Amino acid sequence: MKILISTDIEGVAGVFHPEQTRPGNGEYERARAWMTREADAAARGAFAAGAEAVWVNDSHGGFRNLLPDLLDPRVRMVLGKPRYLGMMAGIEQACDGVLMIGYHGRAHSRGILAHTINSGAFAGVWLGGQELGEAGLYAAVAGDAGVPVLMASGDDVFVQETRPLLPWARFVETKRAQGQGSGDSLTPAASCEAIQAAAEAAVGALRQRTDRPRPLVIAGPLTCRLRTQTPAHADLFCQWPALQRLDGVTLQFDAASATDAVRMLNCLSAMSFMLR
Repeated sequence: MKILISTDIEGVAGVFHPEQTRPGNGEYERARAWMTREADAAARGAFAAGAEAVWVNDSHGGFRNLLPDLLDPRVRMVLGKPRYLGMMAGIEQACDGVLMIGYHGRAHSRGILAHTINSGAFAGVWLGGQELGEAGLYAAVAGDAGVPVLMASGDDVFVQETRPLLPWARFVETKRAQGQGSGDSLTPAASCEAIQAAAEAAVGALRQRTDRPRPLVIAGPLTCRLRTQTPAHADLFCQWPALQRLDGVTLQFDAASATDAVRMLNCLSAMSFMLR
């Protein structure tokens, strides 16, 4: 059995401020260690349940946040960018299930550090008429490969918005939001303990066939609608002839699959940096 762990940072226990997510300061260095330990806890849980191979995908920012020497030596790491499948790179390794660690709520929700792909550019993303955050978008990428999400962790807002999409998955609530930058949290040690137990239970149930998780499939062809943070972003993105402008900050494009839509969104995210 092969398991992919996709690890972000905003949903990690103890992380509340943007400074903790950006390289170049001591707060980030502590937060990336907490992120690594949560990924490691998920990996150890998967191995304890009988996984034969585990890939850990660094899914935050520049995709090079994880501290390799803090990870279980049995894992394979997916690091660096650019990469075609972004936060779901590694799914092509014939994986049996995905664990999402440290995920967060979608853009303009009340979740801690909530955003969708690029907080400076995207105010909302709709795929096939349904608004999705990163968990939904990348669960659909996994679904295109026929792979289900087995377990996910993050704050209470993330859990509440994601559970209806993935009702078969197990969730760990690492913290509770009182605002986008405030709330209460498990300690890193308690969060890792809960994540390891949930990962072991989720992978064990799949291995023993006691659970029947389903891939999230959003069948193509489909339309992706995007609301940008500013009209300038819509101006920029609609330089691409495939995009249609609907109003000052809303545009859309057609895609053959959810995977193609997410790849296009990642290209637009990269384009947006010219406006910073």
